[in-house]
Amino acid sequence: MKKKLLAVLLAGTMTVSMLTACGSSSSSSSSSSESTSSSESSSTEEASTSTGAGETITIWVADAVTSLTQTMAEEFMTANGYEYTIVVESVGEGDAASNMITDVEGGADIYGFAQDQLARLVSAGAVQQLTGTGYDTTIEEENGAGSVAAATFGSTLYAFPMSADNGYFLYYDSSVIADPTSLEQIVADCEAAGKNFYFEINSGWYQVAFFFGTGCTLTYETNDDGTFASCDIDYASDAGLVALKEIIELEASSAFQNGSSLSSATNVAAIVDGTWDSDAAKELLGDNYAAAKLPSFVGSDGETYQLSSFSGYKLLGVKPQTDAAKLKACLELAQYLTSEECQLERFNAVGWGPSNLAAQEDEAVQADVALSALAEQSNYSIGQGQYPDDYWTLATALGDDIISDNITAATSDDDLMATLEDFETKCISYAQ
Repeated sequence: MKKKLLAVLLAGTMTVSMLTACGSSSSSSSSSSESTSSSESSSTEEASTSTGAGETITIWVADAVTSLTQTMAEEFMTANGYEYTIVVESVGEGDAASNMITDVEGGADIYGFAQDQLARLVSAGAVQQLTGTGYDTTIEEENGAGSVAAATFGSTLYAFPMSADNGYFLYYDSSVIADPTSLEQIVADCEAAGKNFYFEINSGWYQVAFFFGTGCTLTYETNDDGTFASCDIDYASDAGLVALKEIIELEASSAFQNGSSLSSATNVAAIVDGTWDSDAAKELLGDNYAAAKLPSFVGSDGETYQLSSFSGYKLLGVKPQTDAAKLKACLELAQYLTSEECQLERFNAVGWGPSNLAAQEDEAVQADVALSALAEQSNYSIGQGQYPDDYWTLATALGDDIISDNITAATSDDDLMATLEDFETKCISYAQ
């Protein structure tokens, strides 16, 4: 892969977007363009020809792809004449953002993270903006629209899409489940066979399947600094009541088990889970291994609703650098690590679903049972935006109330609506 000599990045964009103190707070990062260090005074020519001898680029990625990333990064560096020492460390997407925000200066130069962490990273000045650098054009042309949107905060692109597989769907035993498109039939088949159906109703990530399925809304708008400005929610409605009643009905089944992990599932015939458990599903179900989009259900109002879902993406971010040459090397490397070639290597090695459009057309990707189910479900999914921590705690409490029978089918509609009104009021308060 040829190196890109982005004069606009080095001469113009860097003046605006680079941070002079990587460990500074968001308030100090906003004025970073006014300060320069001696290392920044080198000319564009010097920056473009520096090879990084004696310097280190640290990369954080999930444990499953640590070794692969090390190999790919070293091969890229060698092929392009760079002499940076590559250090790849195992830090999962769920922890990377928290670690970066806690200590930006001590954090990785390149790191993988889940898209719902983007606002926090931008606020902390921990991620280099890409809009106007030339990389944004390549990203937008080569990746799916959902992944590009996930990498964008406000109107600015900040990250390289790395995968498009962070969503959920149905794994099932085809010898037990006659019709995976119907929630009622799945439950009936599991009950008849004495098998379990797993659905994690006390998780805010899975719980929305019912509410979004009936047409409810729950989204947050954020300010430029990452704080929550407003909440758009209508759970306290007829549609919300239908969704809540369906969760209650499912929990009352003898086949129901609360959960979403095959590693802890027993006697399972169906489970709502994600691509990360595809190997476990294949091993458990054997010849009866099957997957499909989430089923539909007939609500208490007699109408049929398709369960919806959150969709999510893994992104690769680059930490702002005071050294223009190192920033250039990091950006080129991040672009390569999220290219069609590397996304296909990760798919073949660990099954990660590509965000790259060309990689998605690969024959093996197209034939993957789990990714095919996820692709089908994507037609009924909503990209996961930014949600406050309190929302996840609140959703868990609602699910726990159903699991512990504090809320049951015998609970009056008035009381159920009061529960939804309280839920809605609290969600709104998190943005005030």
